Amino acid sequence: MKSVIMAGGFGTRLRPLTNSLPKPMVSMANKPIIEHIMELLKKNSIVEMTALLYFHPETISNLLKDGSSFGVKIKYITSNVDLGTAGIVAYAMRQWEDDRTTLVISGDVLTDIDLNKAVVFHRKRKSIATIVLTRVENPLPFGIVITDKMGRIQRFLEKPGWGEVFSDTINTGIYILEKEVLDFIPKDKEFDFSKDLFPILLQNKKPIYGHVAEGYWKDVGSLEEYRTANMDILTGQVNVNMPGDKAPDKNIWIGKNSRIDFTSKLEGTVVTGDNCRIEADARILNSVIGPNSVIEEGAVIIDSVIWDNVRVGRGSVLQECVVADHTDVAEGAHVAENAVISDHCRIGRNSTVKANVKVWPRKVVEDGAILSSSLIWADKWGRNIFSAYGVTGIANLELTPEFAAKLGAAYGASLPKGSFVSTSRDAHKTSRMINRAVMTGILSTGVNVHDYGVTPMPVVRFLARGGSETGGVHTRRSPFEPQIIDLKFFDNKGLDLHPGYEKTIERLFFREDFTRVSIDETGEMVFPIHGFEYYQNAFMSGIDAEAIRKTNFKLVLDYSYGSSSRIFPAILGRLNCEVIALNANLDGSKTTKTAEEFGKALYQLSTIVRSLGADLGVLLDAGGEKVFLVDDSGEILDGDTALNIVMLLAVKGTKPGPKKDQIAAPITASRAIEKLASTYGYKVKRTKTSARGLMEAAMDEGMAIVGEPTGGFIFPQFQPNFDGMYAIVKLLEMLANQEARLHKLIREIPPSVIIRDKVSCSFENKGMIMRRLAEDSRSKDTAFVDGIKINFGEDWIVAYPSQDQPYFHVAVEASTKETAGELMDKYIEKIRKWQR
Repeated sequence: MKSVIMAGGFGTRLRPLTNSLPKPMVSMANKPIIEHIMELLKKNSIVEMTALLYFHPETISNLLKDGSSFGVKIKYITSNVDLGTAGIVAYAMRQWEDDRTTLVISGDVLTDIDLNKAVVFHRKRKSIATIVLTRVENPLPFGIVITDKMGRIQRFLEKPGWGEVFSDTINTGIYILEKEVLDFIPKDKEFDFSKDLFPILLQNKKPIYGHVAEGYWKDVGSLEEYRTANMDILTGQVNVNMPGDKAPDKNIWIGKNSRIDFTSKLEGTVVTGDNCRIEADARILNSVIGPNSVIEEGAVIIDSVIWDNVRVGRGSVLQECVVADHTDVAEGAHVAENAVISDHCRIGRNSTVKANVKVWPRKVVEDGAILSSSLIWADKWGRNIFSAYGVTGIANLELTPEFAAKLGAAYGASLPKGSFVSTSRDAHKTSRMINRAVMTGILSTGVNVHDYGVTPMPVVRFLARGGSETGGVHTRRSPFEPQIIDLKFFDNKGLDLHPGYEKTIERLFFREDFTRVSIDETGEMVFPIHGFEYYQNAFMSGIDAEAIRKTNFKLVLDYSYGSSSRIFPAILGRLNCEVIALNANLDGSKTTKTAEEFGKALYQLSTIVRSLGADLGVLLDAGGEKVFLVDDSGEILDGDTALNIVMLLAVKGTKPGPKKDQIAAPITASRAIEKLASTYGYKVKRTKTSARGLMEAAMDEGMAIVGEPTGGFIFPQFQPNFDGMYAIVKLLEMLANQEARLHKLIREIPPSVIIRDKVSCSFENKGMIMRRLAEDSRSKDTAFVDGIKINFGEDWIVAYPSQDQPYFHVAVEASTKETAGELMDKYIEKIRKWQR
């Protein structure tokens, strides 16, 4: 058998350790990761290796040479063209004259998986491609693979959201391939394993299997995971060869020619490289000390990784940190938890490097200085910045002006220099501050800004579609929590950013190496004056204004102190509506409502509608995106009922045709929607529960309306985004054209009972729970759109994990309240039981 080692990684997520070092060369317990991989291959009797190089290839080839000193044979291929993962492996395999099986493995993972077992499985199944799989607590960053009981692969999901995590079984990047796969890989063309080759093999019904391996596996994909992986080696969680000689009766490995003073204390597991000197009274606990390093008298090193040629001065304290090669930590310095010091740095005498700080190569921290980071709350931003609601954080504690400016710069760095983006905000004074900070970051990268100031989100989303802007960001106080600020980013169609693009911004943010432009290239800030006018004109051209005027609607409208009151009264005035406006003044301090305050606002609205005999009551949220309805009898419509009624009006009022024959709702919406749609000749598309999922459905050809049970409605003929103002007027239009009354329409909705609940589930268990739900429902009628939906005739249950909270959402619909309750109790108990 031959092997291919994928060793071309840049290691951008490990910067500043990998600024000038390919990721496979990063040291793990005093050995480059790629050396551990070579030893694993050799242990499994695989000694013919080809390393695929790209970034600083000579650093790898100069170390490994022909492999003879390691007892293996190794050749190198360096590509100047990006052929993709499968393309470059195929290029290597085509160089070989024989048809031997090939094992592909990444040169930058830490693992002790039994590769021989995987090969036996591969040959027993007569597979042409086998993916080695493993189970992890958090599968989100990886590609998920779903197999049947025999291991035959059924489905792939590349870096899914929580609602798509149907398993905790992931792709390790270890593949066993027969030469037959080359028939499916084009020459001289970019071609990827997960995106291209494996789906094609599935499509052609070729035998492609997944082997779930036991043992340790870690993708060393972040600085935190890098240090953790080293600690895993020290604690024996992964079986690798330790360099050096083991001290009798102790977990201490000492390199050649190293000198350790008898008064020093080495505790736990310690690995020291060759030619080290550890002086009197030094204390080292669970740490790695690289070759040629000096630990001076009284220094303390705890749970840390020290590379080669490092001096740690007398009395210094290093705790849970990483220090790269040729760095000098002077006397009395303190390096705190999760700090990373890159190569050729000097940390001055009695200085302090605070927790989570990264020091880039060849930097000097002056004597006595305190080096702190703007990310004093880095635990929150340690892995992800974006959540289901955009970027959210506690104002001036987590989401500070410094953070906002840096995030703005990361966003700007992802865009073409000289392009335009929009910024906007609500009326709160903190939103103004954060909005300005975001703007400064964007401008510093040479990107221009259209600042619309206090403007509803639907308006700026609409204006983004005009073609002059590449996207935008809206700053608001959270509608749910008064101390929270939200940043909502969107693209040039007004849609929430794609998760892949969010990851791009996060990578730029954490790398901290985006380029600021020169003084003459700084972006310009422009304040457009005709934005409202463009929106209003397009708005009016998209409705049947005459039908609304003739009906003379009486409308009670609660503006929730939001910015819609700046633009919507003028539109309603042109429609001859009698409007009783509530809370129509701008007040940023009142835009957040607790659940109790929201309930009181709806109750007040219903009371006024009933007392005035109004045709409709609407609570428009402060952002202008969502609407909550009260019918003409003063009854508050719950979200499911409101959705069903609006969908009924939409399908009833317009006959389906080739350009409009679909409606869409999330997987958790009522089955009544299918019944209503089929009655009037429409098709229903079920979507993910996320805002982005609903917006993407609105982009589909033939889509008439998209709605969801929490007040969000999209009318794609105007824009593929939530717009509460447009939804209100379209509702008036449909009521006018059909001469309908809301309270009478309720009778046309097929009866059912929907209940919703949530059950606690740690992030670590979410993937496991999704896998258990999928296994438990294999013989049932299921749908995997967002989470798992299980159908029991007309009744159903949906379970899906929260994107950013430690629980599962569970929704049930049944014909009776009793049946719905039984289903809910049954599945909540299953989820709880599986976690015990």
